[in-house]
Amino acid sequence: MTGRQSDGVVLACDLGGSSFKACLIEASGRMVAQTSLASPPTDDRDGASEIDPSAWWSALLEACARLAAQAPHAFATLEAVAICGLTRSQVLIGADGNSLRPAFTWKDSRATETAERLADRVAAEHPERRQLNAYHPLARLVWMKENEPAIFNRLAHVLEPKDYLNFRLTGRRASDPISMARLLACKQVDGIDSLLSAAGVPDHVLPPLLDPCDKVGTIIDGLPPPFDGLRGLPVFCCSNDTWAGVVGLGALRQGMAYNISGTTEVFGVMSREPSWAEGLLTVDWGAISQLGGPSLSGADSVPWLLSLLGRDDQAVADAVAGLLAHPRQPQPLLFLPYLQGERVPHWDPSLRGSFIGLGRQHGPVDLLWAVMEGVAFLNREVLARAESAHGWPVSCIRFGGGAALNAAWCQIKADICGRPVEVCAASEPGVLGAAAVAWTGLGRFASLTEAQDQLVRVKHRYEPDPTKTESYSTLFGLFQRSGEALAPISRALTGFAEQNR
Repeated sequence: MTGRQSDGVVLACDLGGSSFKACLIEASGRMVAQTSLASPPTDDRDGASEIDPSAWWSALLEACARLAAQAPHAFATLEAVAICGLTRSQVLIGADGNSLRPAFTWKDSRATETAERLADRVAAEHPERRQLNAYHPLARLVWMKENEPAIFNRLAHVLEPKDYLNFRLTGRRASDPISMARLLACKQVDGIDSLLSAAGVPDHVLPPLLDPCDKVGTIIDGLPPPFDGLRGLPVFCCSNDTWAGVVGLGALRQGMAYNISGTTEVFGVMSREPSWAEGLLTVDWGAISQLGGPSLSGADSVPWLLSLLGRDDQAVADAVAGLLAHPRQPQPLLFLPYLQGERVPHWDPSLRGSFIGLGRQHGPVDLLWAVMEGVAFLNREVLARAESAHGWPVSCIRFGGGAALNAAWCQIKADICGRPVEVCAASEPGVLGAAAVAWTGLGRFASLTEAQDQLVRVKHRYEPDPTKTESYSTLFGLFQRSGEALAPISRALTGFAEQNR
């Protein structure tokens, strides 16, 4: 640390499902340098979705080497590191610190039957029973116990992806209560037996838990470039990418909703008092609680459509603008956005997507409108359940991620949800949230609330059009009915494929 200036930058990283972003950010929020590279590909087959976690480590090294080359003077003033990352993914670590098998990613659905059997064995009054599904970490651990017992018996800790990177940097295994919320909820609560014990999973798989702004440790000796000269630099725990994105949107506040739209869609409502709703996740975020959670669909539905239409030879934004410049047909289409199954609010990996109402008069522009509206209808479903549980409407929806750069989609979301949509100046809320953690941990801000006040600025506000909201309410009812009607057919089709594999 010798020779470093006291007023420099922090390294803020966001490990997402489609890209790894890394930035050097000053305490003012100014981004000095940034880079992004594609996230390592996952091995997806027959319900499995896995990745060698060392690929994430390689991505961190490459991204930071780019920053060091791009802005060497700024990199020399580095004061701290904070990394947020995708959640619902597990890295399995042995006592020696090595990963025991490829990590489970958020898409892995092999534990579907395991989760159903597990739920049947759980006391009906246990609050976590309603959360057990194919994507639950406990279901995956039990699946591993049943199918890979030799590996399971060597398991020491379960880490989230950002925890694994922190471990590689500091040598310390730790996580935070937000990222580990589902496993933490499986421990003994209010006299009800531990789900971990009932499932034969030892409590020690939970690593030590820290506040997101706590220091995990400092960078150790012997790391490859560009970390070889950073020994002793503090690394802060941070949390998952959703939580960091909410901080970066300034939405970690009572009465606000957040929507982060990227590879997947994440939507939730913030409240000081926790509430519960069918299909939604209630997660304690410290001084505030969130009700909502991640889907399996989002802005990535648009590139999928453009590829089908043979329009993936240009930038997504340009292709979308070109299509939306043309008029749509009077009869709208409905799109069920369940291209990979669904998590919130349905938790059913067998759901599949559909276009409903197709006629010969419809063309590419109508399909695009349907996709954008379908994702927004899913947002409204989550919002409606959360607002009903809380008993009050949200003040606004803070919107971030790739889709937030599209003004048409912002307005669609405002009109469908009937709530103002605000887009902030920061194009990468996840990395800004990670930077807020680092600067708060360093003492530059007294709290994350102060950090949000200082770092986050609203750039655009989209007011809902009451006439369109009323019209969309009719279509939303049809969207819900379509989902209910087609769910059995989706399950039959996926079952057919499994039987004929």
